[in-house]
Amino acid sequence: MVDSPETDVLPGAMLLELVLVPVSDIDRAKTFYTEQVGFAEDVDVRPREGVRVVQLTPPGSYCSITLSEGLPGPGMAAGSLHGLHLVVSDIEAARDALISRGVEVAPVVDAGGVLYAGFADPDGNTWVLQHMPWRRAAEG
Repeated sequence: MVDSPETDVLPGAMLLELVLVPVSDIDRAKTFYTEQVGFAEDVDVRPREGVRVVQLTPPGSYCSITLSEGLPGPGMAAGSLHGLHLVVSDIEAARDALISRGVEVAPVVDAGGVLYAGFADPDGNTWVLQHMPWRRAAEG
C-alpha cells in the first residue's frame, strides 16, 4: 500500500478517492500503469472465485484507480473512460519520462496558458497530463 498522511475530511469536503477504469485485460493494464506510467500497486486481491480487484495510485496522488473483474459495476465498456487529468509540475519532463518507458504521448498543447499532452492505455482509456505554470511546485 502507498503511504499517505492522515487526511481530515472537513465538513462540506468531498475527497475523490477512487476512479474505476474499465479494461479488457487486468494483467496487461496493470503492467501498463505500473511499469510504463509509474503508478504504485496498492492492492491486487482475489477475494473470491472469479473476482479480482487491483488498485493503483499515481505518484503523489491521494486518488487511486481500480481495475476489476467479477464485480457488478457501472457497465462501462473497456476503453470508454476519457479525459482523466494527471496534474504535473513539469509537463515536458513528465512527457519525456512516459515516452522513455514506451508510452505514446501527444505533443504538448498550450490552451491559453494551461499545457496539455494526452495518452491512452492499451484499451483506449484516455489520460491528459495537465500543467498550470502559475501553480507553485510543492516544497519537498
